[in-house]
Amino acid sequence: MFFCQNCGYQSPKWLGKCPACGEWNQFVEEKMTKTDSRNPFDIHFNGSPLSIEAIELNDKERIKIEIDEVDRVLGGGIVRGSSILVGGDPGIGKSTLLLQVLQSLAQKGLKVLYVSGEESARQIKLRGIRIGASSKNLFVYIEISLEAILKQIEEVKPEVVVVDSIQTVYSSNLSSAPGSVGQVRESSEQLILLSKKTGIPIFLIGHVTKDGAIAGPKVLEHMVDAVLYFQGDSGHAFRIVRGVKNRYGPTNEIGVFEMRENGLSPVSNPSALFISERPAGSAGSVVVPSIEGTRPILVEIQSLVSETSFGMPRRTSIGVDHNRVSLLAAVLDKICGLHLVNHDIFINVAGGVRLNEPAIDLGIVSSIVSSFLGRSIDVGTVVCGEVGLTGEVRGVGHMEARIKESAKMGFNRCIIPKTISDNVLPETKMTLIKVSDLNELIDHLF
Repeated sequence: MFFCQNCGYQSPKWLGKCPACGEWNQFVEEKMTKTDSRNPFDIHFNGSPLSIEAIELNDKERIKIEIDEVDRVLGGGIVRGSSILVGGDPGIGKSTLLLQVLQSLAQKGLKVLYVSGEESARQIKLRGIRIGASSKNLFVYIEISLEAILKQIEEVKPEVVVVDSIQTVYSSNLSSAPGSVGQVRESSEQLILLSKKTGIPIFLIGHVTKDGAIAGPKVLEHMVDAVLYFQGDSGHAFRIVRGVKNRYGPTNEIGVFEMRENGLSPVSNPSALFISERPAGSAGSVVVPSIEGTRPILVEIQSLVSETSFGMPRRTSIGVDHNRVSLLAAVLDKICGLHLVNHDIFINVAGGVRLNEPAIDLGIVSSIVSSFLGRSIDVGTVVCGEVGLTGEVRGVGHMEARIKESAKMGFNRCIIPKTISDNVLPETKMTLIKVSDLNELIDHLF
């Protein structure tokens, strides 16, 4: 049979385009075998329907990790019986972080199990010495057989399990190689079912493709309860863990870590980190309060506008959508009369952060205008708002949290959309300036 690596769709022949998800060149061939039993460790819930009123909850449904940034991303801790998929580029720190998580839980007296199919026990021990993971409650198991892993989990009965990585695990029921679509789907399904039955949370570390997506069938992300992406740049010391899916907490929440010799250290105040090296009095620099999940973070947006000697001007952006930059440049050219047709525009979010919310539109516009005119924006000013195609400034959510974070970091002036109601604005000593269009914005910036 031929399987789509993106969604798991199967076909008796090779297809160029998947009929289910529409992706091209994703079909791979796998040999199918028929067996009498699906799995010797097949798991059934063997339950009966219950009224939702009869289902009991207790205060111990979540396990606190005591690493604040990880607890924040997970929504307050690990939910018992949950399955969490962690993806990221090679060498970014996935195994290091999860070993730190297990060590923190083991220090609290919980029995935890680290299953590895990629490293030897001595390699894990060496990393453990470097990050301080040496608790007697932390067990290491080197295995890639699914049946053996399931058996050990049932015998050891740990509180939390980490499988590093799911692409190395294979089931003897399938003849395909580890990492194939069928093996990843089968292994994940059995581990998730065991987690639901026993209440043991399981972390699954997943490889990523060259595009940054988790390798294997897309159905894997639907099966698990939470999906965490490890993001970062080799040129920066910090790493960001972003929750793109979470059934038990807010999505798009982030945790910020700094890579050090002894592992990943949580950053409790990321706003101070991202704007600490902001140059004073430089044209093209502005600070924007962005919302990541439930957390407000101040980031610096930088622009460089320069004349081009070519017929087609360049629109280059790092950290924001380049299509959005081209759109806002066209609005400035049409509405505000700034002649940007023969100018290259370069946009960068300092620190390597990626922003995708519309509230940063006003920051992009402000930095472009500042660089184009060669005039700096007051260092105590932050801007926040969405920009429409007719040049109007539209309202955005979470304005109270944005203003409070800005005031806490020492800013004294905030330019916001005029449509924001006074009822949602907090009491603050900051000067709040409301603007309705881009012309008003430019008048108040300089």
